[in-house]
Amino acid sequence: MADSEQDGGELSYECDALVVGSGAAGMSAAVTAGHGGLKVLIVEKEPRFGGTTARSGGWLWIPGTSLARAWGIVDRPDQARAYLRHEARNSFDAARVDAFLAAGPEAVDFFTSKTAVQFDMPLTFPDYHAEAPGGVQGGRSMVTRPFDGRELGKRVKKLGAPLPELTVFGIMLGSGKDIVHFMRSTRSLASAVYVARRLSRHFWDVMRYGRGMTLTNGNALAGRLAKSVFDLDIPLWLSSPVVELIVEDGAVRGAIVERKGRSVRVTAKRGVVLACGGFPHDADRRQKLFPHAPKANEHFSPGPIGNTGDGLQLAEAAGGRIEDTLPNPAAWVPVSITRRKDGSQGVMPHFIDRAKPGVIAVMRDGTRFTNEANSYHDFVQAMMKAAKPGEEIAAYLVCDHRTLRKYGLGCVPPFPLRIGRYIRSGYLKRGTTLSELGAQAGIDPMGLVTTIIEFNKSAVEGRDPAFGKGSRAYNRYQGDALHGPNPCVAPVAHGPFYAIKMVIGDLGTFAGIKTDEHARALDADGRPIAGLYAAGNDMASIMGGNYPGAGITLGPALTFGYIAGKHMADANS
Repeated sequence: MADSEQDGGELSYECDALVVGSGAAGMSAAVTAGHGGLKVLIVEKEPRFGGTTARSGGWLWIPGTSLARAWGIVDRPDQARAYLRHEARNSFDAARVDAFLAAGPEAVDFFTSKTAVQFDMPLTFPDYHAEAPGGVQGGRSMVTRPFDGRELGKRVKKLGAPLPELTVFGIMLGSGKDIVHFMRSTRSLASAVYVARRLSRHFWDVMRYGRGMTLTNGNALAGRLAKSVFDLDIPLWLSSPVVELIVEDGAVRGAIVERKGRSVRVTAKRGVVLACGGFPHDADRRQKLFPHAPKANEHFSPGPIGNTGDGLQLAEAAGGRIEDTLPNPAAWVPVSITRRKDGSQGVMPHFIDRAKPGVIAVMRDGTRFTNEANSYHDFVQAMMKAAKPGEEIAAYLVCDHRTLRKYGLGCVPPFPLRIGRYIRSGYLKRGTTLSELGAQAGIDPMGLVTTIIEFNKSAVEGRDPAFGKGSRAYNRYQGDALHGPNPCVAPVAHGPFYAIKMVIGDLGTFAGIKTDEHARALDADGRPIAGLYAAGNDMASIMGGNYPGAGITLGPALTFGYIAGKHMADANS
């Protein structure tokens, strides 16, 4: 139905389901509702669609799927439930976890059989705490299959761009063989050929279309979901923020949307789904909930700047309850701050470099504080605990020349790409000796020298008695499988030496709107608010403030988007 004008000049629009936000949660809800026969409208605050999903790694953590069974992996629901109970501890929500475990495999089958969404699952990708009760070595984390952006036609220009810091020459490196081939391109003829073809295809696309068309990771997930949205002729209004929910007799009946300079009264007969991306750029809520950011500006998020907690504010105004008592209000990740070529600030998440042999992390006093190869969420918690009161919470990745040129570090690429501009900008600190590096980077020189001398004694044998780097399945997965005897440990011994400063960022917020197992928002008394749903990072995480495995934000986002869409479609049917 097109916009119509009411008395008084206010525009109106009628639909069955209104979805606020165009990331994985929002688009999955819209597609599910659309397949259920509902008239759906998606509104997006930003001028591009895809949200945080378009910038993400595109991994989804969902136990018990048909993709796992195809590998012969039988993952019983009680096993996954035990793992999530262990991870969430006192914040374990049995009803929502059971709903996730039941609907997750169903959602994957629905999307892969009825939409453009497709996934690939590696045989081995360990849970982040695979050694814990219920943890497994593989079969729960899947990644979105690469997607040809040309299938979106001209709309591909409105797809959110990947995070520049996670690209090479603008190329989105797909998790898995892409990264392996690029890292080995100077040591393997097969990898060199692969990289040459990948580069040629990308530069041809840029010349012809203005951007690369081989979409991978989260960009592929956002692209595939968008293709599924457009195949259903679901309207997607960009630059159209919701300013108010319409509440009548205690039920949410729609929303007031600002579009093209005018207010549109959108009536949604079955409900409104809030999927606005959480609050990583809401300074007020960060100041209240992030213990490391008492002034709100001690935190750096790579998420879209438009994720300012709109969904949470709308829910609160409608009587919704915010779950803000989780032990960790966000999914933490260490990040380094860089300056892009256009002068803007870049935020680089450190996912895999910390696990590589020859890389260690130290605090300002030069001492190590944790197993560097543990998950990013665990690593940041260790940073917080190790920081001295009153000091900036920061850590430094340190390596030698041989390691830097072999693996790269942060934004700094491996050989044969040049590193000079990173040194000139101050992003990468260099010292001929360890003492000189410490002075350059702001690390206590004597503490750094002492730490590395002690580390190297065992590292020459591939051991780390202090913190056990390489002792866990996830550690080894992120290390270098061709390096022995420990894929995560090597001495720091061949100068010059390098360091990059890391601070705290996030991959999405965990605190959010309290919901039930149907993704319905709950009021202060724990009762569902009629017509109001939440999914994605707007919904309080079912992980209890922990991070059990790769894809624990997108997996529940897709699943609870599916649950919300199905619940609306099934209502009164």
